Amino acid sequence: MSRTHVITGAASGIGMSTAELLTQRGDRVIGVDLRGADVNVDLSTAEGRSELVDRVTDLSDGVIDTIIANAGLATPTATTVAVNFFGTVATLTGLRHLLAASSAPRAVATASMASLFPPDDALLEALTAEDEPRAMERASELEAAGGDAASQIYGTTKRALARWIRRNAITPDWAGAGIPLNAIAPGVVKTPMTEAFTGTEEARTAILKTVPMPLNGIFEPRDAAYLLAWLVSTENAHLCGQVIFIDGGSDAVIRGDSTW
Repeated sequence: MSRTHVITGAASGIGMSTAELLTQRGDRVIGVDLRGADVNVDLSTAEGRSELVDRVTDLSDGVIDTIIANAGLATPTATTVAVNFFGTVATLTGLRHLLAASSAPRAVATASMASLFPPDDALLEALTAEDEPRAMERASELEAAGGDAASQIYGTTKRALARWIRRNAITPDWAGAGIPLNAIAPGVVKTPMTEAFTGTEEARTAILKTVPMPLNGIFEPRDAAYLLAWLVSTENAHLCGQVIFIDGGSDAVIRGDSTW
């Protein structure tokens, strides 16, 4: 039976590859992005998040089977905080009620192996508290500082998102409602967003020193799409609150024996 998927960040990279894969399998995809999608909204804003819910509700007639909250930025800016954490959380919570009529509802977000890197503690605390004004203030401070300080923004948003997934997946709103909620944590994927890190041999060599990927190295977005497609499939009935690292082994290299 055909399923209806909502995919944010569907106009490029992992989101586009996932949309193409699911469409090829006979499913319906409602794509969301800044432009070039079925729903064109800015998830860094409250207005864009509200419009997302309204437009998806209209296009789906109030019923969807899955949410793939994939939209994100990798810039050392405060906007990355607004999109990666608050936009993703708003997508999941705002569309959750549309899953109610599905016989096999599923939800998944895109985190990152960068969640393993040391975070900015003040930003992480604000994100964990879901305090957007405080988080944006701290992110603006980091952006203004530049350098290593600003570079912590991306990884901190992804660590906070992983925490949110873990804490909420087991609650009545998700597990209690029969909705598996999980995330993937990709390593370096060759997408327009990572062009600065993957566009040249020199750049690829440099990024792999920071993100070691002993199994097959940097990969194409289609590989992440296959994992996302399984996570939102009817076969996945019991995975709950997991952040699955699809990273060529960087998690294992960085954390060694530790699974926490």
